[in-house]
Amino acid sequence: MTSRRLVVAAAIVDDLERPTRLLAARRSRPAAIAGRWEFPGGKVDPGETPVEALHRELGEELGVRVELGAELVGPDDGAWIITDRHVLRLWRAIVTDGDPRPLVEHDALRTLDRATLYDVDWLDGDVRIVRELEQILDDPVDAGYR
Repeated sequence: MTSRRLVVAAAIVDDLERPTRLLAARRSRPAAIAGRWEFPGGKVDPGETPVEALHRELGEELGVRVELGAELVGPDDGAWIITDRHVLRLWRAIVTDGDPRPLVEHDALRTLDRATLYDVDWLDGDVRIVRELEQILDDPVDAGYR
């Protein structure tokens, strides 16, 4: 078995404890996955911790700073296998500085709630994670947000 490269991402939500909304980012490249949706983040560079890499990637990709919440621990030694070559670690996060905008590798952002969570074409490797996040997203009406 080949080793997989670690990538990190954030489930950017509106509230760390009782999230009702989730930010999705649409890939603009490479061509094979352009137009599909994912969690923002990226590869961990040599010498970086996963958390350092996540903060760097979110600054580069979205122009934001975030506060990290709980990690959504995956079933594969704590991570999520997302491709034959990549394994993902994912944290809940809220934006603390900046307004998210697609700066690199993405051409659109969309905020989703439970009712619209599957309105976008998620990358195959992210679908299993989206199903897990669906379980923690509160309905905005039930949570008293609308």
